[in-house]
Amino acid sequence: MFDDDYLDDEASELEDLLRRYQDVKNGAATGILDEDEFEQVIEYYFQNSNEEQALLACDIARTYYPFSSSILLLRAEILTQSQKFGQALKILDEMEQYDQHNLDAVLLRSDILLSQFKYDQAAALLEQRIKEFAGKDKIDILLELADVYDESEEFDAVFDTLKRVVKIDKRNEEALQKICFWADFTDRNEESIALHTELTEADPYNALAWFNLGAAYQGLKLYEKAIDAYEFCVAIDETFEFAYRNMADAYMRMRWYEKAIEVLEKHLEIAKAEDVIFEAMGYCWEKKKNYSRARHFYRQASQLNPQDDSIFFKIGETYAREKQWEKAVKSYSVALHLNKDNASYCMAIGNCLMEMDVKSEALVCYLNAVRLKPGNKTTWVALIRGLYLAGYYEEALTQIEVARENCGDKPDFRYYQSAVLLELGKSKEAMLQLEKALKEAPAKVKIFTQLNPEYLRRNAVAELIGKYKKK
Repeated sequence: MFDDDYLDDEASELEDLLRRYQDVKNGAATGILDEDEFEQVIEYYFQNSNEEQALLACDIARTYYPFSSSILLLRAEILTQSQKFGQALKILDEMEQYDQHNLDAVLLRSDILLSQFKYDQAAALLEQRIKEFAGKDKIDILLELADVYDESEEFDAVFDTLKRVVKIDKRNEEALQKICFWADFTDRNEESIALHTELTEADPYNALAWFNLGAAYQGLKLYEKAIDAYEFCVAIDETFEFAYRNMADAYMRMRWYEKAIEVLEKHLEIAKAEDVIFEAMGYCWEKKKNYSRARHFYRQASQLNPQDDSIFFKIGETYAREKQWEKAVKSYSVALHLNKDNASYCMAIGNCLMEMDVKSEALVCYLNAVRLKPGNKTTWVALIRGLYLAGYYEEALTQIEVARENCGDKPDFRYYQSAVLLELGKSKEAMLQLEKALKEAPAKVKIFTQLNPEYLRRNAVAELIGKYKKK
């Protein structure tokens, strides 16, 4: 009730002010508006997209307050919003005669130059004028300068400028949040470590500085040092969400999945549930080979983001690892339904169908994968292997040649060709292809031997493989 009364009073005051302004405008007023009241009228018209009336109000105000910086600045802002940059700059030039050190005027002039794509001029202006300001005003200009360098894609200069800010104000939130990104983007993590080590030594309770230090270590893959820094960060601020996220990521990269789960659980306690957190927990449990627990978290992730096909694929992967082929196919099929152009999903379904001995349907899946990714060796290998296992040897030879046309002559294809030729009774040709494959990639001989371990019982095959093993 109080709030409603307050809003009613505010509306009534504005109506009264606009009525008095109309009297001034029509020459019927017994008094004039003060400077602040004129500003309210101008802003009212400006915010309601009535540029013409806003500029007229500026003109009327100037007849009473010809040297008002705030009225001139408002006029310049309105002209800038309308992209009348030349007129706006003239107003700013006029304003400087009365107020040479107005921060808002400097920032507006910079914005105009940016809008005109005059990046060098904007940067030069700010570098020149920064000497006139101190404290918070100086920081505001430096932050504007960082944005100018960002627009002009001078990314190292962005980092350098933000560094200047934190040297002045060690707890400047905007600069500290931005410099973390730019340190990584410009590959200056070592410099960031030095900077933030200095900051944390001077101010041990600066949570953002500890976070940035951790992020810089993480950028250099120094995960244990990163974790130590994040630990300091969350000790200072237990609600620092991104510190928990990054710490969990560091533990995961070190394969310390139990620790990662602990950190992610803490994140769930202090922050709103998100699909990426549940997905990360699923990943950790999957790595610990607890597939039912992994599915539990993947499903929670899918409930929050039901359009994310990759989560359903991951659920399918957990079933496949347990050899629950039918359930795996169902999950992979959901993923494929959401992303019909993903060749990996087609191959995953094909692999399950092969395990279920539904070879004809599996081959259709492999053909779809090849159609989607004709230049990808993996899709061709899946199709050729499927044809071999299904006993379609002549077709396998045909597809090997097509695969070469699309991907080039790979050793993998020669190993499969050798196996197919053996099955067709063409031993001499098979041995020629096997020897070529062994010459090109002896380490890949498992492709051949795993297709049919019985091949090693043939003396010629065993001797040839043994010869290249010795080499």
